[in-house]
Amino acid sequence: MRITATTRSPGAALAVLAGAQFTVMLATSIVNVALPQIRDGIGLSDSGTTWVVNAYGLAFGALLLAGGRAADLLGRRRVLLAGLAVLGAASLAAGLATSSPVLIAARALQGLGAAAIAPAALALVMDLFPPGPGRGRALGVWGAVSGAGGAAGVLLGGALTQARGWQWIFFAVAIGTVLVLVGAVISVPRAPVPAPVPVPANATAQAPVTGSGRFDLPGTATVTLALTALVWGLTTARRSGWTDATVLGAFAVTGVLLTAFVLVERRHPNPLLPPHLFRAGRVTVGNALMALLGSVWIALFFFLPLYQQQVLGSGPLVTGLGQLPLAAANMLGSTLAPRISRHIGATATVTAALLTEAAGLLWLSRISAHGSYAADLLGPGILIGLGLSIAFVQLTALSVEGVAPQDAGLAGGLVNTSRQVGGAIGLAVLATLAGTATAHAAVHQPQLEALTAGYRIAFGVCAAVLLATAALAPLLTRRTVTGPSEAGRGPAPQPAADGRH
Repeated sequence: MRITATTRSPGAALAVLAGAQFTVMLATSIVNVALPQIRDGIGLSDSGTTWVVNAYGLAFGALLLAGGRAADLLGRRRVLLAGLAVLGAASLAAGLATSSPVLIAARALQGLGAAAIAPAALALVMDLFPPGPGRGRALGVWGAVSGAGGAAGVLLGGALTQARGWQWIFFAVAIGTVLVLVGAVISVPRAPVPAPVPVPANATAQAPVTGSGRFDLPGTATVTLALTALVWGLTTARRSGWTDATVLGAFAVTGVLLTAFVLVERRHPNPLLPPHLFRAGRVTVGNALMALLGSVWIALFFFLPLYQQQVLGSGPLVTGLGQLPLAAANMLGSTLAPRISRHIGATATVTAALLTEAAGLLWLSRISAHGSYAADLLGPGILIGLGLSIAFVQLTALSVEGVAPQDAGLAGGLVNTSRQVGGAIGLAVLATLAGTATAHAAVHQPQLEALTAGYRIAFGVCAAVLLATAALAPLLTRRTVTGPSEAGRGPAPQPAADGRH
């Protein structure tokens, strides 16, 4: 049974689900500005400070697929509520932490809760709003709060750290999560766990129908450990270098575990990632482009605050306030994305958005060591906010389009995983490039000029990645619908030549 808009007023439920996504993004970004204060307040080493960020990212990125499949099998509302409870409790524990092991463990638990919330909430949005303009508007709201949550994290983190101390950044997440949890209990409709889907007569062992049944524990374990090893290796490479034995060992373990995952999936009757999922709609291309977008997204919000604080000399609060124009442009773009897509088509919308964001990053690649916020960051931030939000909304929609209802949670987990893993890879590579450029420049330039040279390289490479992504966007016109994923749903409409849908 699908939840429909007629089951209960969808507006309140959408507001709560958007609030859940907001808390996930808030928990992701709120620590960035406060890291120096956290390090001094709790006595962290440099590597310990890094793990305040990495522990969350590792758990979040590695467990998203498991969270998405758990939502499909156990019930999306149930998994959403459990994830909110874990995130709230972990945030409270982080704020009360007096030692680095407790803080880092609490951050990992925050990531676990977020990995349950994000795919479950997105799947519930897809349930509430069937394909059409209503779903487009709902995903526009989803994209707006995603961008607003990231910017609010930087702003709120700076304000709370400066006014009340770093502990309050975690208390704020805990309070917000409890409010969303109460709202979800009241407003999000109950729905039964998806019933078993009959296997069509022409289904084969290589393309099983999923959506219920036994949880793929071996597949979940191998892919979760593989993603953990990959993200850990990438984050370690930023500090120790790509040729470090530990980093190479992590990548080797990743390869072995991914091979084991493929072998397990071929034999499991109800695999975590069923092959038919990648033959539905635009799942494969949409996720590939989302990974490329993620590689730029996470790096952008890593380097921008560093430039503001280390080069321009801004404090935490001023750095947070500097994110407001970008956040406003992000919210505007998310609102406009469905309308633009209806007029010019999905492919043209994604392409234009990526080119707009690339233009902003090219502008950023001209920053000066003696510049100013108004001259160097304001204009690029608006372009980036518009392009990023429109591309995010459209790629999210395309990555779950055509997926059978019983696979919606998994599809939501997959697109979030693509963004997170792409972001981890992109940040590791770009941090290495920026660090190398800074080291070379420091030989014959003052420190500020050397740092700026590294940031310029990072922003320039980000722009190049987006230009390449835009060149691949026409592949989105190839919409495939086959077999079990669409069983019982009838033929799907084919896209027009220009990629409209």
